[in-house]
Amino acid sequence: MRYIDRSSLTFGGSIVGIAVATTLTACGGGSGGSYGSFPIATTPSAQAQDPCASMTGVTLNGGTVTGAQSIGAGDYTPPNLAPGEPSPLTGLPAFCRVTATIKTSPDSNVGVEVWLPKDNWNGRFLGTGNGGPAGSITYYTGLREGLIRGFAVANTDLGTAPDITTREGHPQRWIDFGNRATREMTVAGKSMVNAFYKTAPKYSYFQGCSTGGQQALINAQRYPKDYDGIIAGAPGNDRTHLNMSFIWNYKAFKAPGAALTPGKVKMVMSKSLATCVGKDGGSPTDTFLTDPRQCNFDPETLPRCTSGDGDDCVTQPQVDALKKWYAGPTNPRTGERIYGGVPFGSEAVAYGPADQVASWWPAQQFYPFYWLFGKDWDYNTFDFDRDVDTVDAQLASILNANNPDLSAFKANGGKMIMYTGAQDPAVVYTGAVNYYERVVNAEGGDIAATQSHFRYYLVPGMGHCSGLDGGDGGTEFGQPYSAYVPSDPKGDILLQMVDWVEKQKAPEEIIGTSYTASGQIKTQRPLCVYPKLPAYQGGDSTKASSFVCKDAPRGNVPAPAERYLLN
Repeated sequence: MRYIDRSSLTFGGSIVGIAVATTLTACGGGSGGSYGSFPIATTPSAQAQDPCASMTGVTLNGGTVTGAQSIGAGDYTPPNLAPGEPSPLTGLPAFCRVTATIKTSPDSNVGVEVWLPKDNWNGRFLGTGNGGPAGSITYYTGLREGLIRGFAVANTDLGTAPDITTREGHPQRWIDFGNRATREMTVAGKSMVNAFYKTAPKYSYFQGCSTGGQQALINAQRYPKDYDGIIAGAPGNDRTHLNMSFIWNYKAFKAPGAALTPGKVKMVMSKSLATCVGKDGGSPTDTFLTDPRQCNFDPETLPRCTSGDGDDCVTQPQVDALKKWYAGPTNPRTGERIYGGVPFGSEAVAYGPADQVASWWPAQQFYPFYWLFGKDWDYNTFDFDRDVDTVDAQLASILNANNPDLSAFKANGGKMIMYTGAQDPAVVYTGAVNYYERVVNAEGGDIAATQSHFRYYLVPGMGHCSGLDGGDGGTEFGQPYSAYVPSDPKGDILLQMVDWVEKQKAPEEIIGTSYTASGQIKTQRPLCVYPKLPAYQGGDSTKASSFVCKDAPRGNVPAPAERYLLN
């Protein structure tokens, strides 16, 4: 998705650009240390020559190292920051920054960046995901989060730099974006680890959200031996149909008289929440839904405008648009579902109706269609019958990661955690629920067997990827796009993954936290292994101890037609 401005995050009550909930000894110099259960292997720092200088001579298959730079501990402002990324990045350990360009085809230029801790490498490699159509290296939501934990960490621009919309007639670059750039980043990153530390990583992990979640599932399905542990957040794995849903929503709210102001959207959300809060297992004082599947809000009950068009009422065209938004795209000829509709209670969260008619939305989210139909393509002409088949015929096998067969990943000992926000109006949680249930069915129907290597968390009160994109629940748990590195390992999804892979300790409850503007804990809530959800037991609803994880219904979401789930 697009970048939200994160330049005013808090750290110890002051504005610094990156918020960290605790001091990390893993980020110190020279003497080693630990962070949670991450052992730190101290790399000799008193070498006669800075080893970073030698990285320019590393040979990459099909690629070229374009730069190697020693970066001192403290603050750092990378070049070519994407809009909205904080500057400078603060509290970083000393590291070697290596950049490379990989020619996956004569028409390709895949940018890769690898950050190598100079003193306190934890012996692990972390591949990280991008967002939206990419087009640049992701520093805040990619490289930063791994480096401060002691990982050697890599990111790629997915081959779409510098202009994401100018890829029409370049199918090799579509392949780069869809799957190949991530694989080449992984291979190059591990090569650089070997060259810098003179040893291979003991374990390799990948984490990403949104497009990064798509990359995560691509790794598990197509390259099952690349990573020992994978974290897939809000995966945009059904890419062609996800982006078709953006067209569907855009057209709905661009219809005459259908646009909703931010104030009107807040009113709509207040009404949907008032209908259902406290009736789905959550607390009656919640400002979000625990299980939107149990909500039966009817937009026809919204107050109607009798004169004017104020924020306290809606018109019939606006009700009609909301109905289309909640329903999701379907084939007008056959009635087949193409993609899931948007959950109740997410109306005023980032990427809701107010965002999905913004001027920047088409360029950021219609890019696959510009690639295929050309820069002059008009979204109004998109046919949700004929054009769906046209797009899928050329792009689905390249971009989508819908394959439920994870047998090779499981056989290699791989572990995967997937999570989505129940309040996400962009990459809606129903797609993840459907994918998880398809994996269970592919593995014989025993959910306990699937949970032995693949677990899913539905996060109440979280918007897209983290609390930075909306939501009042326990939205921070050490995931990509989170502004905080948790002080408690129970609240760090990456630590939980490490323990699962390296200690065979499968994750159960993960503590999700929301913070005040000054960085103090505001709310905590357990995140539960699907199909469980947190159930309110009484008491202080801001405390995780007031909830227990209880079984909830499995599935129970509209499923796309099978022909729209093929890769």
